Amino acid sequence: MSARADKSGRYWIALAGVLILFLAPLAISYWDQPFYLDVLMRLMILAIAAISLNLILGYGGMISLGHSVYIGIGAYAVGIPAYYDEYSGILQLLLALGGCGVFALITGAICLRTRGAYFIMITLAFAQMMYFTFVSIEEYGGDDGLVIYARSDFGGLLDLENNVVLYYVILGCLLLALLLVHRIVNSHFGMVIRGTKSNELRMQTVGFPTFRYQLSCYVISGMLCGLAGWLMGNFTGFISPEMMDWTRSGELIAMVILGGPGTLFGPAVGAAIFILMETVLSEITVYWHLYLGLLLILVAKFASKGFGALAGRIRGAR
Repeated sequence: MSARADKSGRYWIALAGVLILFLAPLAISYWDQPFYLDVLMRLMILAIAAISLNLILGYGGMISLGHSVYIGIGAYAVGIPAYYDEYSGILQLLLALGGCGVFALITGAICLRTRGAYFIMITLAFAQMMYFTFVSIEEYGGDDGLVIYARSDFGGLLDLENNVVLYYVILGCLLLALLLVHRIVNSHFGMVIRGTKSNELRMQTVGFPTFRYQLSCYVISGMLCGLAGWLMGNFTGFISPEMMDWTRSGELIAMVILGGPGTLFGPAVGAAIFILMETVLSEITVYWHLYLGLLLILVAKFASKGFGALAGRIRGAR
């Protein structure tokens, strides 16, 4: 099978997936199963977060173990203004994107001066610092979290209190995230990021200021994850520092690995696999993470590029 045909096949599958997501609320309403609408919304929000991580991990080679901090910042950008009866959706969204951008800029300027395990541990350290900061703020619930009594208000333009409207807003954000990452990685900027992952010294020798490129990519990734956090805050109606815990970052990494790092649709596929396993297996056993671990081992052993590569091998064998 030619590379062009294989690529065309993947895009047709992606198109079918988008069509299914567009029609899903109709089917869910017909069968009166609102639980599945919640499952799909959570899946798409985590897919956005995984896509943002894939931008720096899969394409840039920057392995962050603190990426979930941006989900937390984005969610608190909804919860804290709501605590003061400020429900403006524009304001909350700007706070989420701006807060994540500033945090990524400051921490990225420090983290990106290190490499390998040092980079991983510093991203983890910054995330845990934010985690314990919010745990210590009793005004906003501390470790117990904060209830959001109303979703973001867009002045009648969008009624996010309606779950179907929120669903389509999340779907729109997911498609925009995919489009943004596609444009980035196929641009001159993206070529430099991918080249830096392969051989940073060579890119510097050619004359590219790799640090500035990586920092810009890191900030974009953080802001995109902040968008996922803003959506998560509106979706759950409850936020807590647990959103920022390093284990949540580990789950995002697992999604990227399952779907395929450095691929456009891979993180969304990985998020779907993760949510499917969590939803189905958690009904059977509380130790469902054991099966997730076994699946990750199999992927690492037989399909290092994720389930997309595994599917390609199967087609090739035929």
